[in-house]
Amino acid sequence: MSQAVAAKSLLHDPIQPTLWRMTWPVIIGVLTLISFNVVDTFFVGMLGTDPLAAVSFTFPVTFTVVSLAIGLGIGTSAVIARKRGSGREEHARFDGTTALTVSALLVMVLALIGYLLMDPIFSLLRAQERLLPYIHDYMTIWFIGSVLLVTPMVGNAVLRASGDTRTPSLIMASGGLLNAIFDPIFIFGLGPIPAMGVQGAALASLVSWIIGTFLVLWYLKYKKLLAFRAPADASWLRSARQILSIGVPAAGANMLTPLAMAVITAIIAAYGAPAVAAFGVGSRLESLASVIILALSMSLPPLISQNFGAQSFDRVGAAYRVAIRSVLIVQLIIYGLLIATAPWVAAAFTDDPEVARLIRLFIYIMPLGYGLQGVIILTNSSLNALHRPMNAFALSVVRLFVMFVPLSWLGAVLYDIPGLFIGGVIANVFTAIIAWFWFQRGLKSEISRERDGGHHESRI
Repeated sequence: MSQAVAAKSLLHDPIQPTLWRMTWPVIIGVLTLISFNVVDTFFVGMLGTDPLAAVSFTFPVTFTVVSLAIGLGIGTSAVIARKRGSGREEHARFDGTTALTVSALLVMVLALIGYLLMDPIFSLLRAQERLLPYIHDYMTIWFIGSVLLVTPMVGNAVLRASGDTRTPSLIMASGGLLNAIFDPIFIFGLGPIPAMGVQGAALASLVSWIIGTFLVLWYLKYKKLLAFRAPADASWLRSARQILSIGVPAAGANMLTPLAMAVITAIIAAYGAPAVAAFGVGSRLESLASVIILALSMSLPPLISQNFGAQSFDRVGAAYRVAIRSVLIVQLIIYGLLIATAPWVAAAFTDDPEVARLIRLFIYIMPLGYGLQGVIILTNSSLNALHRPMNAFALSVVRLFVMFVPLSWLGAVLYDIPGLFIGGVIANVFTAIIAWFWFQRGLKSEISRERDGGHHESRI
């Protein structure tokens, strides 16, 4: 499908089949992208409980950098898709180039800060002294290669903004497959390649990112989706400001998640390394179980943004409702599957009886709230697509620091680890209700603005 045809279909084709056509390739891509962490966890778990606990401690930190990339991708997609919806193709191409350079610069700065403050950061997370060598082995390579992680992510956002979700998914899938191949080779050694343990897991990801960066830059150039010369009424600074006006709040909202995870990890650390290891496995299982949510959060915003740019507000509302209904049904089915397979899942990640028990406990409780969490995540991405980034940011604050962290902590105080998990589920219930009404209010505000003859350009 050509870029022009793909963009036109977002404005005129029936909502449900269009959303599915955009989402199913993303599901495959997200599944393999998430496999970076799941595969790493699986093979590192074979090294023992301490290496597994060490990699679990890295998750809040690595996800902070990933969250910045996701946020910048959200800003990129929202700005480019809206301009394509309103017919400004040359502006959209220049914005794509701007997004790649801005994201690379910001991630380099963040990675450098993380590298220089590695020991203080993991001390705050209460990582035991014996785990720090494993953490250093993993994170040193990870920080060095982080720019090569963000480039494919933002490049894929440029492609999705044009209506092409298949190519980004193929690029993500190739990266996940390569990571799965390289992981056991670099971790355990093969032939002349020495066993590198935890360090090998990070190196496997780095090699995969290098290949992904090459593929996405080549394809963007091939499809002529980048422009290095600014249009007459545009500039790099203005383009960067438009992307960052949505991308920074979106990145900030995404960064709140690892911050909240860091707080929860610190709480769980009081229960010992087995609890931290189990929670690390559970967090990665959550990413795997939420693949439909994550896929929709990538495919829904271009559909909303292009119709928003074309002022087709009825289609905006219809797309949101279809996505919410779909995610609630799918996550209920996934919860049933997780319950049925919990003993085997736990056994696949560890042979430590206590770690396995806690993994099963996580699976029995936490996934019950994943459908409601999907409502929150999709509402957040939809608000960004409507160019209401501060509303999306506020929703993330409510979700994590008004609901999730306080209720999880209270649950832990009252009923230990089971209570912590139950508190997280209750937090998702309340926040999902708030999210639904928040989006309806935001959409009504945009419709009223249009009826009053308001102009939206100043808000991006």
